[in-house]
Amino acid sequence: MSEAAEIAGAPDADAEETEAVTRSAAHSQAIDQALDEGDRDSLHTLPLALLPLNIPSLARAKMLKDSHMKSMVEMFNSGKAGSGRMEVEGLPNVFEDSDEFKADLEILQHMELLHSYDVYSLRIELRRLGIPIKDQAGLQLSERKAKELTVYMTEFTRPLIQQIYGGSDAEIESMDQLLSMFKTPDKSEAIKKLRMIAEKLGIPLGEVPSFLEEYGDVFLSLAYYKGALDEIIPRVTAFLDELEEINGNFQVRQMPRFEETCKTLQMRFNDITASITGRFESFDRNSKTLWDNINAESFQSMKDMIEAHYVTIGGVLCGLMVKMDAWDEKFARGRGGPISKADFIMSEMRMGMNYIYEIEKSAPSTRELG
Repeated sequence: MSEAAEIAGAPDADAEETEAVTRSAAHSQAIDQALDEGDRDSLHTLPLALLPLNIPSLARAKMLKDSHMKSMVEMFNSGKAGSGRMEVEGLPNVFEDSDEFKADLEILQHMELLHSYDVYSLRIELRRLGIPIKDQAGLQLSERKAKELTVYMTEFTRPLIQQIYGGSDAEIESMDQLLSMFKTPDKSEAIKKLRMIAEKLGIPLGEVPSFLEEYGDVFLSLAYYKGALDEIIPRVTAFLDELEEINGNFQVRQMPRFEETCKTLQMRFNDITASITGRFESFDRNSKTLWDNINAESFQSMKDMIEAHYVTIGGVLCGLMVKMDAWDEKFARGRGGPISKADFIMSEMRMGMNYIYEIEKSAPSTRELG
């Protein structure tokens, strides 16, 4: 290449480099903003900044599940003034048909098919789809949420703490505290217990901290899902009680097919909640006996089993959450009468319930968990 050609080409190269830097900075800013908002703790909201997208305006958007369990791209949300949502299929009408957009669209088409956007099922699904994530922090719960789950984590970490400290160290209440002590242990007794755990697991002493981090992450995932379940169940119960009252209204009973819809909803909600509660009971039983005869293989087996349930647990909890959120947003604090509630049940609450039911039916067996 001649000197003139090199000089002529320089501005274009500089422009491309500047554009790449700008895009990278915008993407990083979008990630930071998304993480600050706490959307990564959500079951039904996905900050698109976490994905390797090319178009900055898409990276600033979110994908979320509506009350019908349909995935929508939310381009903006101005609070009371409303939000701009559209289906993935509508994006080509808004964006230029470039190679960059086509690549983004392919990723979003995969994302709209996922059952849930919680970080644990996302890890599984993104790995399955081969979609690389540079900022792995986006696939971790926020520190705030992890602290909220301490009460659940205590149940899962108590057997581990008792193995190491014999239950005598009451000041240790979280995996973070435990891990920090492992990394800079100042107790000879703790070192001795760590060696004992390494021998029991059949792994080198140096691999124990990594094992403990995995242990903490697995049971933090259970704590996260259990916390969501415990929040949802009372809301479902309250809704079903209200459903009985609505169905007893004379005017409502004149509505075509309402009673049939009412019975179907009751059956679906009861079947789904009973089934997923049973899954957690299996997890609880197995976690309590895990340390009775633990080794690397038995832990890995349980870890694999729990992770195999991420997608279906996330999907079911996401579905129940968006249903209860939609109901409460419309009728919380005594708003609405029987007729308006019955109309909403027919138009919104029943839509997508079969989808949630089918997710729960597709869950892996818990028989092996005991």
